[in-house]
Amino acid sequence: MEEGTSQEPGYCEGTEDFDVWQWHSRADCEVRQILDRIADKWSLLVIALLERRSLRFSELRKEVEGISQRMLTVTLRQLERDGLVKRKAYPVVPPRVDYELTDMGCTLHETIKALVTWTEEHQTAIAAARAAYDERTAKERELLGQ
Repeated sequence: MEEGTSQEPGYCEGTEDFDVWQWHSRADCEVRQILDRIADKWSLLVIALLERRSLRFSELRKEVEGISQRMLTVTLRQLERDGLVKRKAYPVVPPRVDYELTDMGCTLHETIKALVTWTEEHQTAIAAARAAYDERTAKERELLGQ
C-alpha cells in the first residue's frame, strides 16, 4: 500500500456515522435494491421529466432518447411499485395513460437536482482528471510495453 493511503474503504469528512457496509456488500439489502433502481439512467431521466408535469407514455417515450418501449414500461412499473410515480388510466379508445410523480417522487427529484447541480459545477474538474488519468495510464502501458 502506498504511503498515506488509508486502509479504510473511503473517507469523507462528516460521514463518520455512515456505514456503507450496512447495505453495499449485502445483495438482499432493501436500501441497496432501492438505490439500484432509482439510480439507473432511465429512472433518473423519467423522474426528471415528470417533475414538470404529468406525461403520457408516448410523450415520455419521445422525450427519453434511446429507451425501448419495453424498458420504459419496466421502468415506469418499478417506479410506480416503489411509490415514486402515479399512473392514471383513462377508459378511452385508444387507451390513454398518464404518469406523474407522487409527493415522495417529488422529494427524490430535489435530491436528483442536487446531484445534477454538483455534476455541472465539477464537470470541468472531472474532465481534467479523466484526461490526466488517461495520459498517465497510457504512459504506464507504454513503459510496460503493452
